[in-house]
Amino acid sequence: MAGIMVYAAMRTKERSVFVGSEVATKVPTEPAPQLSEPPALQNWPRWGVTHTQYSADNEPQDVVEQARGVLGRVPMLQNQHIMGWGVGNPEPSPGQFNFVDLDRRLTFISSSRGVPVITLCCAPDWMKGGQAGRTDWSKNHTVAPEREHFDDFAKLAARVAKQYPTVKHYMVWNEFKGFWDPATNRWDAEAYTEMYNKVYTALKKVDKEIQVGGPYVSIGSNMRNQGPPSELSGPWGTVDQRALDAVKYWIEHKKGADFVVVDGASMTNDKGNVPDDFTALSKFSAITTWLREESDDLPVWWAEWYVEPENSQWSEEKRTAVQAAALMEFARSGVTTALYWNPQLKQEGDCAGCLWSPKVGGELPMAGLLSGFTKWFPAGVQVQEVQTSDPKVKVLGQASQVVMVNTSDEEVSATVDGRQVTLRPYEIKWSGRGGT
Repeated sequence: MAGIMVYAAMRTKERSVFVGSEVATKVPTEPAPQLSEPPALQNWPRWGVTHTQYSADNEPQDVVEQARGVLGRVPMLQNQHIMGWGVGNPEPSPGQFNFVDLDRRLTFISSSRGVPVITLCCAPDWMKGGQAGRTDWSKNHTVAPEREHFDDFAKLAARVAKQYPTVKHYMVWNEFKGFWDPATNRWDAEAYTEMYNKVYTALKKVDKEIQVGGPYVSIGSNMRNQGPPSELSGPWGTVDQRALDAVKYWIEHKKGADFVVVDGASMTNDKGNVPDDFTALSKFSAITTWLREESDDLPVWWAEWYVEPENSQWSEEKRTAVQAAALMEFARSGVTTALYWNPQLKQEGDCAGCLWSPKVGGELPMAGLLSGFTKWFPAGVQVQEVQTSDPKVKVLGQASQVVMVNTSDEEVSATVDGRQVTLRPYEIKWSGRGGT
């Protein structure tokens, strides 16, 4: 339990930007934006980003254009929450809607050739025991709707779907926020699934082509098992069985689902990355395999993933190298969708793991990595194992392209896919195959 709450507090601390109580003013009356249809793509892109508190729409116009180019040169998935993470309260009072911020974010996604995804979280205060017309942002990420308002939340989800008919993919809620039951020391999967089923039904009534997924629970692990005996463990640690139980309950009692979605970190809650920063990533593959088996092979989505321990002091080169190895694990294990939590900041300066430099522009390494994987490893491509003479060089291939990463802090020379290559410390290199 301590590990779960430490992890939850860490993530909440990063995301909870607003404090105090915001009073709703006049409700805007602008019509819904006219959004272009997402680009027609041969394969599902697999890779994408989640817009967070600060994103391209918060930048100067020249940086907006750069961000649009970075995200749109190879169309990828772009995800936005309906409340928080850069947008205001969509329904401050019952029946009074305010989609100004959502409109702005969805308009940018459309303008940058994104395939839009919406996360249905969080809920207006009046659905959570708060006062209509007011928003207490300090509690936005910690409180779930009350049971008597599950229908209201489902109605809000349907209203969002009507506002944005080009959006065909929805994740329901985020990390079981507010669904932890301290009395039983477990996740309240029963309440979540009840809410999920109402949302699923409401969205399908709006458009049967809408794809809906859950339960979006965070799957944590420890080196020392601190809860019930777990059915999933490896050299990277032991998964908390309570998270697995929540997924299994949802699978058994859901009204329907088009995909199963989770998130998590390579780090254990008590020991960081074990046995090391790269080997720990196999945890993602183990969880993905378990999800596919338990769900009768539903498509697996990772809504978020994290690989870097707090205060790691990693260089950007190492950070991107570890991320490259993580993406290899996702592709190799058959993940359908993986959304990168984009950590853009408000002010200019160092922005670890960001896609562009805030306020000043300039593409950063993670953007190129995501674009490369989106281009060469979409969900429909056949992934191939590639021979390497040195285990320090991790490799993934498909018919036309190979990507390799040096997982060491020293230069490495190796034979990869029959060719001699030399990689700088933590270097990522792409190489054509088959005459390409």
